[in-house]
Amino acid sequence: MSNLKNRSESKDWPELPYAESVNTIATLHMWMQVIGKIRLVQTPWINHSWHVPLYITARGLETSLIPYGGRSFSIGFDFYHHVLKLITTDGGEWVLPLESRTVSDFYWEVMAALKQLGIPVEINTMPSEVADAIPFERDQDNYEYDPEYTKQLWQALVQIHRVFTEFRSRFIGKCSPIHFFWGSFDLALTRFSGREAPPHPGGVPHFPDWVAREAYSHEVSSAGFWPGGGGVDGACFYSYSYPEPQGFPEARVAPASAYYSKDLGEFLLPYDAVRASRSPDEALFDFLQSTYEAAADKGMWDRSALEESFPPQAR
Repeated sequence: MSNLKNRSESKDWPELPYAESVNTIATLHMWMQVIGKIRLVQTPWINHSWHVPLYITARGLETSLIPYGGRSFSIGFDFYHHVLKLITTDGGEWVLPLESRTVSDFYWEVMAALKQLGIPVEINTMPSEVADAIPFERDQDNYEYDPEYTKQLWQALVQIHRVFTEFRSRFIGKCSPIHFFWGSFDLALTRFSGREAPPHPGGVPHFPDWVAREAYSHEVSSAGFWPGGGGVDGACFYSYSYPEPQGFPEARVAPASAYYSKDLGEFLLPYDAVRASRSPDEALFDFLQSTYEAAADKGMWDRSALEESFPPQAR
């Protein structure tokens, strides 16, 4: 186990009850898709859709700067004070309280605010990567917002982001930022071998095949965190390889509570197992490292050229 620069205790990792919060998760997912699609249409394309995610902040999640002509703006979810903030570089500001409201109401409120601030934006209102999706402007089904659960989810993401950052620091090859994809609703981190991959089969609901193929244009080992859903009834971590090398599902990984899901084609580690462990940081880091090693070794990556064990000043 490599030394970790920062450590937490189990008490720092909040509970994330899934069954009681599934409706809040569904509402947050759609709200974040509205905001994410605003960034999508206004931001220049960056490889592997790195121009669309949200980022963890000291208050919640936000877009970072979004260009609009000669101006720029940002939109952020503040899960400490439970407000959505829209700020422009010329002094404009708009705040929306986060409380139980339909996706339709949320969508129209945000669109009106953008127009009021002189930055009207049009988006594709069909949710991405969701089966049986309802366009935002017609979605009256998702409306619940539990502020306590939402705050706990953000606090968990802060802890996860910290461990992911430590893991990311050990790799000097091409590597993604640590970002939150609003389509699949997960915090993700991806390492690349540098070699091209076979074309991705596509087939993701409301997600163009060409986007999937560009995202997986090169071999990857990818890990992340879901709050739950998509066949997983509870918050969990995941790790997969594309293309999946022979023998990957049978690889021995850590900790003992991790397992390979044949249905999803990836390794899973329940969030509760990490939270309840003697050292949550070590449990999560071991999962990230062991599943990456399984992908890299069985995929015959040139690890000596891609990894850095120590910071440069330690040499």
